[in-house]
Amino acid sequence: MNKKDNIMEKMTSELDLIERHVMMLRITKEHQPIGIIRLSELLNLPKHKVRYSLRLLENEGLISPSVEGAKVTDKYDEFMADVERSLNDLRKKIDHLRSIFSRT
Repeated sequence: MNKKDNIMEKMTSELDLIERHVMMLRITKEHQPIGIIRLSELLNLPKHKVRYSLRLLENEGLISPSVEGAKVTDKYDEFMADVERSLNDLRKKIDHLRSIFSRT
């Protein structure tokens, strides 16, 4: 594997992780309160990945645990709006990068 492949794999891996966290938040909001097993089933993910994401989202203040299961916090809407803005910024950067390739 060359260095460029490694860079692209890291970027793809990070985007996959962001996608998982965003999907988990969306599913949690739709089905709250929701537990690990149900999230695992709905997202078709192993429980250990669900636990990891829930822990990260809790540390970010985006979900709160309860006896019944996870619930989103009042930070949900702001976070999702920030994600959308960031994705739009990324799209612009990707389009710019593509334009560099079309010039060659």
